[in-house]
Amino acid sequence: MSDTIYLTKERMQEIEEELRYLQIHKRKEIAEKIAEARSHGDLSENSDYDAAKDEQALLELRIAKLSQILAKAQVIKAEEFPDDKVYILSNVTMKNLATGATVTYKLVSAEEADFEQNKIAVNSPLGKAMMGKKVGEIVEVKVPAGVNRFEILSISK
Repeated sequence: MSDTIYLTKERMQEIEEELRYLQIHKRKEIAEKIAEARSHGDLSENSDYDAAKDEQALLELRIAKLSQILAKAQVIKAEEFPDDKVYILSNVTMKNLATGATVTYKLVSAEEADFEQNKIAVNSPLGKAMMGKKVGEIVEVKVPAGVNRFEILSISK
């Protein structure tokens, strides 16, 4: 997979900081745990050693994932995209045509998606359905219970 990963400058910095922390501090911390567990003797029945090695494996997986994200990352800015249609980094206010409820979502990359903060991925079903739409257009999203319909009320950066 050589797909470009689009990130905001802020998210790129967060990932770089997490990676540095894991490489410098967390690796050292786990190495100390492994050394401590080794000092307890027989490794074949040493649950502390096994737990520390498992933690080390998970850490290395996380470091590899963050490194892969950074290798594929391209920083984007909302100003790079017009306001007339829905693009990545757009804030989209929509009205649910069934319930009348309105909600505002920000379209982001999958790496930045956070549903609790109303940040949805552009490659999610709703994100895909919104891309390229204009104010006043209807967005239809297939869900297990049928089709949800939304009207786009506004688009901003």
